Amino acid sequence: MPHSTSLITLLCLAFVLAFGFGLLAQRLRMSPLAGYLLAGVVVGPFMPALVGDQTLAPQLAEVGVILLMFGVGLHFSLQDLLQVRTVAIPGALLRILLMTALGWGVGRLSGWTDSNGLVFGLALSVASTVVLLRTLEEHRLLDSRVGQVTVGWVVVEDIAMVLALLLLPPLAAGGHAASLAGLWLRLGETVLKLAVFLAFMLVVGRRVMPWILARVAGTGSRELFTLCVLATAMGVAFAAAELFGVSFALGAFFAGMLLNESEFSHKAANDSLPLRDAFAVLFFVSVGMLFDPAILLRQPLQVALTVFLIVVVKGALSWWGLRMLGERDEDARLAAATLAQIGEFSFIVMGLALSLHLLQPEVRDLVLAGALLSIVLNPLLVAILLRQVRKRREQACLEVPPLPPDLRDHIIVIGYGRVGRDLLRLLRERHVPVVLIEEDIERVHAARAAGFPAIRGNAVLPQVLASARPELAKLAILAIPRALESGETIAHLRALNPAITVLARAHSEGEVKYLLAHGADAAVLAERELAYSLADMVLATPPYRPARTPPHATS
Repeated sequence: MPHSTSLITLLCLAFVLAFGFGLLAQRLRMSPLAGYLLAGVVVGPFMPALVGDQTLAPQLAEVGVILLMFGVGLHFSLQDLLQVRTVAIPGALLRILLMTALGWGVGRLSGWTDSNGLVFGLALSVASTVVLLRTLEEHRLLDSRVGQVTVGWVVVEDIAMVLALLLLPPLAAGGHAASLAGLWLRLGETVLKLAVFLAFMLVVGRRVMPWILARVAGTGSRELFTLCVLATAMGVAFAAAELFGVSFALGAFFAGMLLNESEFSHKAANDSLPLRDAFAVLFFVSVGMLFDPAILLRQPLQVALTVFLIVVVKGALSWWGLRMLGERDEDARLAAATLAQIGEFSFIVMGLALSLHLLQPEVRDLVLAGALLSIVLNPLLVAILLRQVRKRREQACLEVPPLPPDLRDHIIVIGYGRVGRDLLRLLRERHVPVVLIEEDIERVHAARAAGFPAIRGNAVLPQVLASARPELAKLAILAIPRALESGETIAHLRALNPAITVLARAHSEGEVKYLLAHGADAAVLAERELAYSLADMVLATPPYRPARTPPHATS
């Protein structure tokens, strides 16, 4: 009996090619995102190779956007969102207005109709949530000030685009009085639905969703817990779109944000991570499928201008807006760089505009080309800026406290997180001399306030490591949860003191093997040590305590 296999074919082609091209991009020291996009180009209808179903890819990509925004919400509390409202709201709205006006101006100079220019500018004005979040996660910026501002920024953009989409049908109708009256009615209805949705989530969802998660966790079933997490993300996203007219991504974000208050939020984030990553890859493949490489030959100057508007002009406007709103220059530059790209909402805007005959296919192709090229360039731009920022910090912010001149046989502890804090406290109780290395300034201040000699800087850097006198140290303990960074640090430690004993922290068997292969004397796997500790506690209780061996017994 024959079966339709278009979905299976698309999934197989997308994952296999995305893996191959992503691995190649990684080997070439590029972002894997470039490989995922190239996989989409190969699968797309403009190449004479394998062709995937173009109608299925965007729907699968939407699932990735939902799960990704839900995961961000799990790490982003309501308080975090409120803290950046004075920056995100005016900054996002101002950039949308300026980029839309600029797009209209470019359209006028290019001989387009007003509607083409306005839709062109509107499509360029919003950033891709998926690209932003992947960039923030890759560079560990999600919990920083830059991450908070940019996530708040794209949330405001999502809300603004929901309202902006309502403007397109009256614009297509020619702005007649009847259509304008209908516009105001629909705008009022949408704003009311949005307000009701937010009120419902804050009043009901804030209590019900964490309660359900706690009850399901109490069953002890990992499968039911994971299913509960996915059902919450997808269910709230669907209800937000169908009942309240809110985008899927925005609904999922608020669901995750409210679950953030649950004690099981970290487990929920970890359980949903594999699916989030898999479907996020499909998003980039679907973008690549829309791209026609021939446009690079047909309209090279127009494509270059579009990319320039997205990356340079849009980035500059973002930086200017953030500076005017009081953000530090360093944070403003990084935030502007992460926002200098376009993505999913741009495609939604163009799709509706095409159906209403407000946009010509040639203009759509320009936006698609700009989207793909900006997505490729964006991680590179952010990486370059981050290297510059870190270099300046290394030159200006390496702070070495006065260490005792007779310090020797001490222990170097790297990282002052939860593990590092407890470790230093226990070592001090046993009068063991220690030196801490930590790159976060707030943690450095906290460590010094607690009486520990703390060096500010990244231990991967040889000059930072040398400040802790590793050539005289007896032991080094890496209490940071980043295995790749720990491996580099171990290599530098061995070069400075081949005899030093190195202990490291790992989160998986693979990380244990990696750290041991890179020179660690031992790697502690948290789950395994927990099992040993629980076993020791069991054996310490009377029913299970080993009986004393009688004096006359033989071993």
